[in-house]
Amino acid sequence: MEAAEEIAEFASLLRELKQRSGLSYEALAKRAHMSTSTLHRYCRGDGVPADYAVVSRMARLCGATPEELVELHRRWVLAGAARERGRRGVAAGPEASVTPVPPESEGGVPLASPGSEGSAPPVPPRPGASVAPVPPGTSAPPLPVPAAEPSRRKHWPLIAAAVALVVTVATALTLNRDDTPAHDTTPGRATAAPLTVSTRTYAWDDPQCEAKYLVDRPPAEVAPPVMGQDVPGWVKAHRAIAADEQRVALTVQGTGDAAVVIESMHIGVTDSGPPPAWNAYLGSSGCGGGVGTRSFDTDLDVPHPVLTPKAGQRGFPYKVSRTDPEVLYLTAHADTHDVHWYVDLQWNSAGRQGTIRVDDHGEAFRTSGSRGRPVYEFLVGGTHWYRDA
Repeated sequence: MEAAEEIAEFASLLRELKQRSGLSYEALAKRAHMSTSTLHRYCRGDGVPADYAVVSRMARLCGATPEELVELHRRWVLAGAARERGRRGVAAGPEASVTPVPPESEGGVPLASPGSEGSAPPVPPRPGASVAPVPPGTSAPPLPVPAAEPSRRKHWPLIAAAVALVVTVATALTLNRDDTPAHDTTPGRATAAPLTVSTRTYAWDDPQCEAKYLVDRPPAEVAPPVMGQDVPGWVKAHRAIAADEQRVALTVQGTGDAAVVIESMHIGVTDSGPPPAWNAYLGSSGCGGGVGTRSFDTDLDVPHPVLTPKAGQRGFPYKVSRTDPEVLYLTAHADTHDVHWYVDLQWNSAGRQGTIRVDDHGEAFRTSGSRGRPVYEFLVGGTHWYRDA
């Protein structure tokens, strides 16, 4: 199927749901927290949302059935992959998210040394945006932190003040959604593997719940929280670490006519040590949606982490093709360790087999416990961080 067809099929189902709801574009856009022009673009097929949260929220507002949500998720995956292929056709793509594993190193060779994270590239503010001055040595605008105020846990809204500040810390979202051809690691072969793997590091389907991040900065130097597709940019700009747990989505799709069997996936650890003595900040990344997915848990505190199917999901193998991708969600937990980790995916197709190493766009994933660390949150309608614990 051509890229234009895959995007058109996704847009067609969006239009069908919108028309059936009886809502105008203006009314639906307002309820879905997006602009009317953006909603028009998605329904025309002129764009594909980078985050499934937008799609899921709109579909539920239109009264989509569970079956329609599953089909919409499938079409969104195919349309997103088609969009990335189109981008690679006109310019060099972002840093690869999968690394071939040489046969002699399948036991687990470190991908990246601890602390190898790069600094976030500067992003120019939008025309007309009001951006607070940034003191030397910081990458986020300072915010006043008053004396104590009663702490209470609430979800963060999308507020105009946060949007104005986010432009100073947002980074290119394509850094967190890559679709790079893998390579065959069978001895004696150097051909491309018959599948691609896309990685979303902060993969939440519905931005309604809180997630925690460790940041090596005082609250005055941390920008307000963000939601949905803005989360990766916020994390990158602050060099934040996912605290307590991290949910990663791997979209696996075949590239040829032959089916590809995903035989197994294994967790590898490149480094594990005590959590850093940083502050913890509660951020709104979401808590999952209603789409049926292949979900797995892993405990990074144990010496040899393994993947365990969640909530009755069946384990491996899975079969993928060009028209039937699979989205595999991995939730990694850490309580007492700061862990750098990766995933080895083993595949088999038409007599060939190989192993793909999946990481965070060239670096190991990183998840850390936050026990005993100071916790800050941003209250509804607030202007600064409050100490919670």
